[in-house]
Amino acid sequence: MPSSSARLRRGATIAVLAATLAGPLPAGAAVTPPGAVPAALGADPPGPSPSDSPSPSPSQPGVRALTPQVARQLDAAVQKVMHEADVPGATVGIWTPGQPGYVRSFGVADKSTGQKMAPDMYLRIGSETKTFTVTALLQLVDQKKVGLDDPIGRYIGGVPNENRITLRELAEMRSGLFNYSQDAGFFTALTSDPQRSFTPEQLLAYAFKHAAIFQPGEKFSYSNTNLILLGLVVEKVSGQRLGDYITQHILAPAGMRHTVFPAGDEFPTPHAQGYTRQTANGKEADAAGWNPSWGWAAGAMISTLDDLRTWAPTVATGRFPDGSRMVSAAAQKQRLITPSTSSVKGAGYGLGIFDVQGWIGHNGSLPGYESLTIYLPSTRTTLVALLNTDNDYRSQEPSTVLGEAITKIISPAHVYNLPMTHGG
Repeated sequence: MPSSSARLRRGATIAVLAATLAGPLPAGAAVTPPGAVPAALGADPPGPSPSDSPSPSPSQPGVRALTPQVARQLDAAVQKVMHEADVPGATVGIWTPGQPGYVRSFGVADKSTGQKMAPDMYLRIGSETKTFTVTALLQLVDQKKVGLDDPIGRYIGGVPNENRITLRELAEMRSGLFNYSQDAGFFTALTSDPQRSFTPEQLLAYAFKHAAIFQPGEKFSYSNTNLILLGLVVEKVSGQRLGDYITQHILAPAGMRHTVFPAGDEFPTPHAQGYTRQTANGKEADAAGWNPSWGWAAGAMISTLDDLRTWAPTVATGRFPDGSRMVSAAAQKQRLITPSTSSVKGAGYGLGIFDVQGWIGHNGSLPGYESLTIYLPSTRTTLVALLNTDNDYRSQEPSTVLGEAITKIISPAHVYNLPMTHGG
């Protein structure tokens, strides 16, 4: 297992947790008992029209029906991952139009009180924030206020290679800019005072102490620095704070009333506590009160299972739940051009979004929390997973281990298998 500093510097987020597994929730008002799939959860999820998501064909295998038997297999798979990876609590939701839904919470949200994990809880979603920041950028592209092939130096000065790196290359993780969360000074500053607030300019200063690691466009390298710059572009061009822009132009029209871009360490209730060993002394800590400003446009947001159920098809198709365009068809087409990340066959990264074996979306990781929100267009299936740990398990993020276990059951032709170095 990597050291704490190596894990933090890896990319979008931080992690390492060892926690005691608590068993699945008993039957209750908010959680379905294992083996039962209520009709109330079987409603079609909000999202695109069929024209945006083709029906499965013989050459494009579909998703298994979520029968009670499949639900029991999923229960067992989730609990197995939680036991092996020491995950305190997890919530999983799976929805396909015309099929029963699957919504389960397992384990505990708070190890000190034994409070159970529940589907209505808020959790930090880390790098899923990137999908919102890039959506904001694409809306400004549609308004012809910026161009994807504009150099970053047109908007923000003092950036290495500023007249050569384009906004497109920032969104694609192909800028070559050093990732500020890999800087030793940043790691020390964050872990010595997790409640401190960072400004975007302070984050960039950590990055710009380092030379570019390759020439713009040369290859893929996941870097939070890219998204901090894009967040500043959105603010400069729109005249709004990034969180305000995202709330007004993305969350509100999507009906996502329980998704938040926090200004500081505020955390709506009910929320799960999050457990991490990304601390100055390496001892486990509850990170719920830590300030996520260090992630800002790259990783600060908070959401819930239901809101992420809405977001998965929305970001994958570019349409709001009412069918209106969130971004133009042309912009969405650009977004979904996902060049290979080179180390994983069948995985690529577009404009702030992954395509992993056909599943489109993003993962997220922040001290104490991990998330996964993905969408399979061929069957219009949504998968959301939320965890209150960021502990590596066999050099993988627990959200990836969970996503792989689930997709091996429901979509064996499309198994989610993203390496840790590629996201978070």
